[in-house]
Amino acid sequence: MPVLLSADHPQPLPVSLSTVRTDAERLLQLCGQQPCDWSILLVDDPRMARLNEQYRAKKGPTNVLAFSLREGETYPDDGPLGDVVISLDTAAREAQREGISLRRRLQILLIHGLLHLLGQDHERSEAEAERMEADERQLLNRLDDTQRRTSMTNLAINVDHVATLRQARGINEPDPVLAAGICELAGAAGIVVHLREDRRHIQDRDVYLLRQTVKTKLNLEMGAAPEIINIALDVKPDMVTLVPEKRQELTTEGGLNVTGQKKKLAAVIDRFIGAGIPVSLFIDPDLKQVKAAKDIGATFVEIHTGRYCDADDETERAKEFNLVAAAADEAFAMGLRVNAGHGLNYLTTAPVAALKSIEELSIGHAIMARAIFVGLDQAVREMLAQVAAGSR
Repeated sequence: MPVLLSADHPQPLPVSLSTVRTDAERLLQLCGQQPCDWSILLVDDPRMARLNEQYRAKKGPTNVLAFSLREGETYPDDGPLGDVVISLDTAAREAQREGISLRRRLQILLIHGLLHLLGQDHERSEAEAERMEADERQLLNRLDDTQRRTSMTNLAINVDHVATLRQARGINEPDPVLAAGICELAGAAGIVVHLREDRRHIQDRDVYLLRQTVKTKLNLEMGAAPEIINIALDVKPDMVTLVPEKRQELTTEGGLNVTGQKKKLAAVIDRFIGAGIPVSLFIDPDLKQVKAAKDIGATFVEIHTGRYCDADDETERAKEFNLVAAAADEAFAMGLRVNAGHGLNYLTTAPVAALKSIEELSIGHAIMARAIFVGLDQAVREMLAQVAAGSR
């Protein structure tokens, strides 16, 4: 196998090994080195510090070390390239400082290490450093071109809060159906509503009218209750998103425990797929939940971004962001389509929109809160600008 990837780290890995391997294999192909063996080891800072002192006589950890097997002699073109060692701890700090995902930082370090194995060395001369930097940028751009997304991330808008305001007065306004139309005219790519068992906001009437009026895509969020399943099969939305539902919660508080109820959820998915309705599972950014969603036949997963949005400080936010990125990348690598949402606002949306494995963001509360001050049309357009900024 061309890429020999292993990890020696005392903590659970903050990145999916399968996505690192996929990136490395693509880089080998882009460099015309696909038949060659490339060994990659992911370590922690203490292990990297020992290697850095042993081989470079320098104290402390570095981000990447490269050990070429092609130095000093002539090797066949398909011979082994050598070894690259990356410190996950250092890479994570650098990713946080640069405001990028850990996977993105690892891609940059893989490219840097690979170019060293192929004979480039930025320490030889200023001209060599400039050439290597240019080659790194070009290779990163080519790697991006091999990934899925060719257009910006879609924005779907949840209009539940319009119905919440209506139900608080027990009258017929404001109307979430009208709000959905305004959102679409402002550029939304889809409308999301959650028909709960207790009907606290969206009503059956809303769902049936939205099915008739939505021109983009109608995503019906729902718990796996028999009554709601029957309504969804009758309405036939463009897709359904299965979410956990508790009567005492203010809003959905976490993702589905797919691993703990695979049999039940698989049966529900089979009913919808049989009716031609794609199914998304709302899950926490947990690789076990991603795999379980794939195993039981989901078409999509929607990655729960709540902990990322609610983080108390930048360190915690970076940690949670990397969990979201790793789960999204793993889901995409498994062949799932990937959405994300919950708690996203005008400050937290752009970084998530930048993740190339994510197809659509679902946002409601932040847009409706902003609409109180600037109007719904303007609030939607401002959020679309944030999505576009991240997608570039």
